[in-house]
Amino acid sequence: MTAATSVAARGAALAAPAQAGRRAPKRVLPGFGLTLGYTLFYLSIIVLIPLSALIFKTFTLTWEQFWAAISAPRVMASYRLTFGASFLAALVNLVFGLLIAWVLVRYKFPGKKIVDALVDLPFALPTAVAGISLTALLAGNGWVGQILEPMGIQLAFKPAGIVIALIFIGLPFVVRTVQPVLEDAEKELEEAATCLGATRLQTFTKVILPSITPALLTGFAMAFARAVGEYGSVIFIAGNMPMVSEITPLIIIGKLEQYDYAGATAVAVVMLVISFILLLIINALQAWQRRHAGAPA
Repeated sequence: MTAATSVAARGAALAAPAQAGRRAPKRVLPGFGLTLGYTLFYLSIIVLIPLSALIFKTFTLTWEQFWAAISAPRVMASYRLTFGASFLAALVNLVFGLLIAWVLVRYKFPGKKIVDALVDLPFALPTAVAGISLTALLAGNGWVGQILEPMGIQLAFKPAGIVIALIFIGLPFVVRTVQPVLEDAEKELEEAATCLGATRLQTFTKVILPSITPALLTGFAMAFARAVGEYGSVIFIAGNMPMVSEITPLIIIGKLEQYDYAGATAVAVVMLVISFILLLIINALQAWQRRHAGAPA
């Protein structure tokens, strides 16, 4: 009895180091405390401190001055144009971005890799170059403008030109967000729906669309947020006419050039708050969609 107890004790002693080794594996990265501290420090330097400076500068204004700065007729017109054009461009990208992602994932054709690379062109192309190119193309003496303007359709130096520029710079966000989700989609579910007699439209709306809706909303949100703050590609094609084609970032730049720093930050705070609220709404829709699909939020 004593010998058996001694053997069991020695076995437990030998197994203890192995169990301890399994419980405390070596980490590739530093521990949680150091990693979390670095993360918070990095986010503070890059995000929180600049945003805090923006808000604190705005606090130098009285409420009357703040309201006068953000509610001037010229500024209100720029809000309507900026957010309206951004929403419309993101909506167009939502449809055509899904179409492009679908073609790239589901079909094989000559030059597919070239088309796939061209989707990322707005990422690599400087925004000023994109604006100049679109202006040269859509102006009255451009390849497209000289055909459309005799028919009474003017795109350059109008709000329509702004929407086109925002569509150009926002398209990759939707395509690159939806594409991997389509690649991972289970085709067996589509085949099962077809075997059960579902039409192509029913298969898309009942099987495919629910699984890619969170990705579509994410791509829409990213394209919208990118369009709201866009400056370089829009400034050349907008025409910058007050009350007609003047975007809010240009209002901010104009106030900075006039050394009205508090007024510029006041307008910037309004854009920040509206963008943040819209992103919260879209994230809430994504969480609802995941719960509706039965996945963890």
